[in-house]
Amino acid sequence: MSPTETKQEYQVIGKRPVRHDGVDKVTGRAVYGADVQLPGMLYGKVLRSPHAHARIKSIRTDKAMSLEGVKAVVTAADLPDPEGRTANLGELGDVPLRNLTRNVLASGKVLYQGHAIAAVAATNPHLAEEALDLIEVEYEVLPPVMDVLEAMKKDAPLLHEDLCTMELGKKSDHHSNIASHQTFRRGDVKAGFASADHILEHEYRSATVHQGYIEPHAATAVWSADGQVTLWCTTQGAFSMRAMVHQILGIPVSKLKVIPTEIGGGFGGKIPSYGEPVAALLARKSRRPVKVVMDRTEVFMGTGPTSASYVKLKMGVTRDGRIVAAEAMLAFEGGAYPGAIVGAGGLCLLAPYNIENLVIDMYDVVVNKPKTAAYRAPGAPNAEHATEALIDEFCELLKMDPLEFRLKNASKEGDVQANDVRFPRIGCIETIEAARASDHYRSKLNGPNRGRGVAAGYWMNAGLTSSVMARLNADGTVTLNEGSTDIGGSRTSIAMQLAESFGIRAEDVSPSVVDTDSVGYTEVTGGSRVTFATGYAAYEAGQALRRQVVEQAAKLWKVEPERVLFEGGVLRDLDDAAKKIGLPELAETLAHRGVDIGARITVTPQKVGGVFGVHIADVEVDPGTGKVTILRYTVVQDVGKAIHPSYVEGQMQGGAVQGIGWALNEEYVYNQEGKMLNASFLDYRMPTSLDLPMIETIIVEVPNPGHPYGVRGVGEVPIVPPLATVANAIAHAVSVRLYEVPMSPPRVVKAMLAKK
Repeated sequence: MSPTETKQEYQVIGKRPVRHDGVDKVTGRAVYGADVQLPGMLYGKVLRSPHAHARIKSIRTDKAMSLEGVKAVVTAADLPDPEGRTANLGELGDVPLRNLTRNVLASGKVLYQGHAIAAVAATNPHLAEEALDLIEVEYEVLPPVMDVLEAMKKDAPLLHEDLCTMELGKKSDHHSNIASHQTFRRGDVKAGFASADHILEHEYRSATVHQGYIEPHAATAVWSADGQVTLWCTTQGAFSMRAMVHQILGIPVSKLKVIPTEIGGGFGGKIPSYGEPVAALLARKSRRPVKVVMDRTEVFMGTGPTSASYVKLKMGVTRDGRIVAAEAMLAFEGGAYPGAIVGAGGLCLLAPYNIENLVIDMYDVVVNKPKTAAYRAPGAPNAEHATEALIDEFCELLKMDPLEFRLKNASKEGDVQANDVRFPRIGCIETIEAARASDHYRSKLNGPNRGRGVAAGYWMNAGLTSSVMARLNADGTVTLNEGSTDIGGSRTSIAMQLAESFGIRAEDVSPSVVDTDSVGYTEVTGGSRVTFATGYAAYEAGQALRRQVVEQAAKLWKVEPERVLFEGGVLRDLDDAAKKIGLPELAETLAHRGVDIGARITVTPQKVGGVFGVHIADVEVDPGTGKVTILRYTVVQDVGKAIHPSYVEGQMQGGAVQGIGWALNEEYVYNQEGKMLNASFLDYRMPTSLDLPMIETIIVEVPNPGHPYGVRGVGEVPIVPPLATVANAIAHAVSVRLYEVPMSPPRVVKAMLAKK
């Protein structure tokens, strides 16, 4: 659908130019991580633990090293001692270096099946795999802890004997699998519940799920004789990767250059470091380039999925549908090391609604699964599933339209969030109203075992630091270098903002994602920040170029810059109609004179503008098999301003599809020994185009006052509402509520039989 009308008209923004990287990708010229080829290159393979929890008693690598064609073998003993040191990841915060290092190569213990133990570099990948079988590891197998609530018990086996809970900001003196406990609190919850006419309370579960990116992790390293390390890798943040590798390996950051390749998906899962330090270690030992590429099983078992979770939510409402109190407990699995993004879940849990009295307790818990990583609005889908499903029950109880209920309680500018921060200008109300006015919501849904569900969602978005470098070429085009990995077409959305700001066509900007030596510091592609923050830098670059060409034209004509108008690609003297020059002609003139027009911009914008969305789903449930079919699905979302509407729609559709997969089928399946039973796309069931209808989109534009074009990041909030949207639709189809996702056919059938 067309974006909502806005007052500001733009020449470039809001249009749909062909993406700059499209030709390379459809013709196969684009270089992805596994495509890197260097002279004399070796192939690295990683030995991984078959156990979920075990002590490493000994590792013997001599047999592997003696195999002809094997050039290097490394273990954790080849890494610097991380004890007592903290890894600084810039604006991503500080973490114990030990956790980063031991997740790359295990030391002392293995903490999940797939935990990396050793690595081999050989002249071909088959030899490297053969050598892995020759590495002898002696284990003392320990009982695993695979569930967040089991791990929280006082008598649970400890993953880390020295881990003590950080309790409300203070370190406790007792050892536990609970890494941290934090709380949001507002108002008087007891009084709030006392004023409620209806109170409901339920427990909600979500399973471990993977981001499901198509391209596996890949890294190639060269360690030169003078200590310079060059690293090609598929990463969401070249500077973040540089920071991790330099600290893990203990080498100066000035000695490390990270070259980001094209990336075949990430969704947060390609922010952490896995094979990159291993490739570098093998390159140093072998004195040759080494490439390490994971296979799909390694991706599932050895990289970070999102947190499985437990949410207990209690809410109270008045008879006219006002939410007066909420009390929640969130326990998220961090995997083998602390770091579950439970704080974001707590912040998003109730964000769409203005609730005066609330308390939210959040627990980060370690279990014997891979260390979790971000996954598209990390923490929010798990948390808001509970809120939106419980609200649907209240709507049934009160016989109230679900969107009317949400409008009555919707957050607006000036309302206070759970963390006591006031909302700036937001579009929560506008998205609910757009959903209510949609053709989908107004249509009839007929037939047995069919139901319609709705749910809202929120993501706070991020700003952080971004840099660009722009230079005017002699033909009037602009070369744009930026440091943000392009996952969803951001090269084009950033180029469009520079083009709009400078006053040229998007096609006249040549954007490139460059290495860490070629652009200023730039944070990761994540948090829905790139089109907002890197786009902000591009806007500033365009403004800087505009000022410079105006100044140069003024010098050429010997007039004051205030007399020069730059419009439509032409510079004019406002007082002398005879003086005018096209940008390409001026650029050529300046090039001949040796005048360089360029800009280096670094920004850290603060007013990011959170995002709200509302989803509508129609489903049909097969009462015999429990299979849920999505009949129709609509995504309504405030995007601030749609820079390239096609890419915005694609993000909305992609996030919804991932959320639907999470809702219906996706989960890690483990046995009692902690071994994953479905580590392949054959058994880990993700939705395909054959499983879904076309996802309909409605773009709402409530401009973000913190950005010159009103941009709000769009990539993450569309994964938030689907869990509850589908759950509510199933409940209306067959009058059965499920409190655990995925709502797979066996679970649906079981719930229906239990009701009968």
